[in-house]
Amino acid sequence: MTFETPCQHAQHAWEKASRLAPPPKPPQLPFYMPAMPSMRLIRVIDMAWWRCRRRWLFRRHIVPLLKYDDQILRDIGHRREDILWANQLPLKVDALQALKARQKKCHILHR
Repeated sequence: MTFETPCQHAQHAWEKASRLAPPPKPPQLPFYMPAMPSMRLIRVIDMAWWRCRRRWLFRRHIVPLLKYDDQILRDIGHRREDILWANQLPLKVDALQALKARQKKCHILHR
């Protein structure tokens, strides 16, 4: 898929990176099955895998936006410093959500 402007490409990259929804919670079973791992363990593994995939998507689609100049990043609502900051966050933190929250906070402060 080719885009006419770098701004369109950057916007598309952001949409692709934020498309991955968290896994659903496992159901609460009314009975105990001793051969089955606990639902809490299954949830922890699911969420760890989701965080890894989400960070991979961030690095694949958002970090390459740094090659564009600051004006294009501002056009789509990002700042270079914010993307670099989000890339340095620990794996436990969802970089996309943290970046959105930081942008919202900066947007409110600059009003």
